[in-house]
Amino acid sequence: MTPHLLIDAIVRQTTVLIAQLATTAGVRAPLAHVAADVFVSLVEELKDQGLGSKVIADMFGLALRTYHNRVRRYSESATDRGVSLWEAVLRFVRERNVVTRAEVLRRFHADDQSTVRAVLKDLVDTGLLFRAGRADRTTFRAAKPDEVAVADDGQEAAAQFVRVLLHQQGPLAPKEISSQLGLKLEVVEQALERLQQEDQVQRVAASDAVELAYQASECVISYEDERGWEAALFDHYQAMVTAIAAKVRSGASKAGRDDATGGSTYHFDLFPGHAAEQEILSLLSETRARASALRQRLEQARDQGQEEAPGGRTYRVVFYAGQHVIRAEDEGDEDGGKDDA
Repeated sequence: MTPHLLIDAIVRQTTVLIAQLATTAGVRAPLAHVAADVFVSLVEELKDQGLGSKVIADMFGLALRTYHNRVRRYSESATDRGVSLWEAVLRFVRERNVVTRAEVLRRFHADDQSTVRAVLKDLVDTGLLFRAGRADRTTFRAAKPDEVAVADDGQEAAAQFVRVLLHQQGPLAPKEISSQLGLKLEVVEQALERLQQEDQVQRVAASDAVELAYQASECVISYEDERGWEAALFDHYQAMVTAIAAKVRSGASKAGRDDATGGSTYHFDLFPGHAAEQEILSLLSETRARASALRQRLEQARDQGQEEAPGGRTYRVVFYAGQHVIRAEDEGDEDGGKDDA
């Protein structure tokens, strides 16, 4: 096993996904909250998609000069080798919790002092640090997890993400939801109130019997529902990643024919009019129909009290399916014909 190659490949594919989401439908999403260790890779991917520095700077909400300065700031620290200056300064403040500007400048004496000051300002602007005082008496405090908000706290999207998380990991208390999703506590509370009114989540007693928790016994996002596509994508992506992580944790180095946890990928090379074309293209819709029918059958049996778990012991099976059709640039190319599995 070569974990470094695998990690590098997965990071790159994740970066491609982030770049695609950031430019979907021509939207230039704000990216100021992206961590420094992702910043450079994301810039490179955006450039590969044909975007210029000015457009990328706009997407991060930066002036062009500031953008170029930030790229330089994310280079390796001269004081702490192996990490970016941005990451090193953030880690130093988090370890101390509260520090003065003078302490930071002394700690990173080998780095350009104006650049260190710019990094501190950048961390404050992105909400990862809080600043108080002036001049030499300026102090910096690291933001707590529940103080770091995502860039878009839209109520509809927030409610859908809360719903998916509660279905996956509930019951959870509001503070736990806030921490895991990076949403402000008041945004989570508003989302929970909204979801309760729509009968999408249920309130239950938390294990410590002190704070109320919430769960979502069901989470079905219909095909035509435009409100929940972000949450549906998140649900699918997390299901896939969780399955892969579970497989890695198991220590298995190969797949078994009867595995209950894992995944398979099949590639089929076709041409228009191929004898198996419709059969293969319908794999996704047929799998969706079969899975939906199974879910409905289990829900009906549960609602009618026909099946109850012995001793109340249950477990969950998370099944995910995806399909991607790659069209050849030349639609008349019929060289392909073999079915690869």
